[in-house]
Amino acid sequence: MASVPETKEFLGATAVFSSDAMRQLLFIVEKVAVTDATVLITGESGTGKEVIARAIHHYSLRSSKSWVDINCAALPENLLESELFGHERGAFSGADSAKAGLFELAHKGTLFLDEIGDLDLRMQVKLLRVLDGAAYYRVGGLKKVSADVRLVAATNQDLKAAVREGRFRNDLYHRLSQIRLHVPTLHERPDDILPLAAHYLAQQRSDLRFSSGAAEMLRRYAWPGNVRELRNVAIRAAVFAAGPEITAADLPEEFSESAFSSDLQKLAALPELEKNAIGRALEHSCGHQQRAADALGISRRTLQRKIKSYRLSLDRHVSIAG
Repeated sequence: MASVPETKEFLGATAVFSSDAMRQLLFIVEKVAVTDATVLITGESGTGKEVIARAIHHYSLRSSKSWVDINCAALPENLLESELFGHERGAFSGADSAKAGLFELAHKGTLFLDEIGDLDLRMQVKLLRVLDGAAYYRVGGLKKVSADVRLVAATNQDLKAAVREGRFRNDLYHRLSQIRLHVPTLHERPDDILPLAAHYLAQQRSDLRFSSGAAEMLRRYAWPGNVRELRNVAIRAAVFAAGPEITAADLPEEFSESAFSSDLQKLAALPELEKNAIGRALEHSCGHQQRAADALGISRRTLQRKIKSYRLSLDRHVSIAG
């Protein structure tokens, strides 16, 4: 039975959870947060890695200082270097004035680098030097800059595989992963599905609710897009709701297909389950077919037909006519 859902706010990001997996993760976050260790957060896209990163800053001793974040995949290499380390006036075309980099802006606070796996090798070298305490130059600068920053990074990539393939530096990987936290997929924490769905639905319209049928379909769905997909489904349901209750028919088509596929998988498993049940009943009755049939709630004739159908060997049982 799922426990009562909890809701927590971390720098404007809301965490809604009921699963033991997320409770345990946030318990670890609180312990890690009070250190200055670099943290690498892994997990599939849409699982809520940024929420965990914000929670680290929220619980940290730097919580009264700056929180600065950037998506490393969103900018080309030349712009990313300028964003991280800043630039001086005239450093490149369009640099009409000097600009402090994110490391400077995050001084005494936390810098969150999302999608760290997309950094190119040249930027990885520069980042490693700064993490090791080296002062750096702004782009086009002549004066070195130092910044006291707690770094948190996140990725949906397998960085160990990237290291093996030469796409990610081994030394940077180990420098980033002093502490590693993994955010499980939504499919791995089904107790969070309905609390999250209700939360996102209420954000759109507080008068709406999911019917029991819709709720069951939400729980059975695989959620390949994780929490991000769930939020989109809730928003869509609120927009097109015809009444106060969201029914199974109001959910996207793929939910019906998923439920149908799940039912087919269950049906496909039934013969094997039945075969195993008959085998166990025969073992417990030492091969006495009448007692086995009684235990299964079927007639002896039906049992004999199924034994033949499943080609069950009775050699290991003591055969008693009964």
